[in-house]
Amino acid sequence: MAKHKKLEDYREQIEQCVKCGACQAHCPVFGEHKRESIVARGKVALAHALLNDEVELDERMVEDMSKCLLCASCFDKCPNLVPTDEIVAAARREITEKQGLSNFGKALTTVIKSPRLMNVLAKSGKTFSGLLFKKVPDQSGLRLRFPVPFVSRDRSIPAIAAKPFRERHPEVIPGEPGKPTVAFFTGCMINYMYPEIGDALLKILKFMGVTVLIPGDQGCCGLPAISAGAGDIVEELSERNLAALTRRTPDVIITACATCNEGIGRHFKHLEGDYAAMAEKVMDMNVFLVRHGLDKLLAELPRKEVFQRVTYHDPCHLRTQGITKEPRALLKALPGVRFVDMEGADRCCGLGGTFSVYHYDTSKLIGARKVPGIEQSGSDLVATACPGCMMQLQDTINHAGLKPRVIHLLELIARDLPA
Repeated sequence: MAKHKKLEDYREQIEQCVKCGACQAHCPVFGEHKRESIVARGKVALAHALLNDEVELDERMVEDMSKCLLCASCFDKCPNLVPTDEIVAAARREITEKQGLSNFGKALTTVIKSPRLMNVLAKSGKTFSGLLFKKVPDQSGLRLRFPVPFVSRDRSIPAIAAKPFRERHPEVIPGEPGKPTVAFFTGCMINYMYPEIGDALLKILKFMGVTVLIPGDQGCCGLPAISAGAGDIVEELSERNLAALTRRTPDVIITACATCNEGIGRHFKHLEGDYAAMAEKVMDMNVFLVRHGLDKLLAELPRKEVFQRVTYHDPCHLRTQGITKEPRALLKALPGVRFVDMEGADRCCGLGGTFSVYHYDTSKLIGARKVPGIEQSGSDLVATACPGCMMQLQDTINHAGLKPRVIHLLELIARDLPA
């Protein structure tokens, strides 16, 4: 069974925080509320007090620990490399062990631990989408017609796919001899809401001659459960994904979602047993495509006379791993794209998974800081490499009344490839 570290296991790293305050400049939530208990060093201090039984698990304490996007921007810029996101996640697990899950946490984990239930809910949602949702006028996405628990009515959300991605394709798609074999970890949003991203990736990999495995029994990456503090559900999902993704021994496990890459990549490295070995095989699709020369192949395609201006948003879970050059190399090589780097491309969009459910008003404020850069870029499209960021960015654009549409980088690449 996969095992998480306890908060006590982080004691030494917690005590390495020198309270320098460098994290203040990089925490999106602190940028909006300016409260010490919200920023990384404040949360580390709270975690230390929790370890030493110096603080009560009252409503304020739980609220402060919930106000973290788990974006790892603080860790990325910390001079002592204190892993605040891991410490916060461990503190949330300890809180959950003592107090139980919130109502939303219970609903969330009940769904994500059961692929069968997720399928039923997705198909039911599609069936009744006309009743439940209305199209955002002249924009991308839907909004609720009626109040629904945990979801704001003014939030733009993508439509549910008529058929999940994994049900559209066989588990094995043969490629050319001598080319790599990759297992595609689809994640939940590509499977249920953005299957066109998966279709685009398959077209690209076919163009490159790659053999693709799409395990039908894979599950959620576990990040929503990590955010909720549900350690037991994370471990259950980890076991399922380890079995699914290693059954046919692929050369690489590829992700097209920054959050999923964080979940089955970086997070798996912190678990016991075979999980760390599997995590070493996990690779973001941008890195895989550039390592195999796709940017050079794209640059050799005939240039198009009509261009679309495209800018790019850096997902936090890629940026903090240093994955910033690869997506730009691919965009710049596309024959139908004029790439424009926007101001604040590396600024968090404000999603943070369950953070945007618990704290949607703050999430909107963080997202609104992306607007000037998008507007000044003059772009037709905002590309990114994370379905969650896509949903949040489109919601932000809709609220701002801007015209650009958000698109996954893979869709742009697939569009410009030969049929």
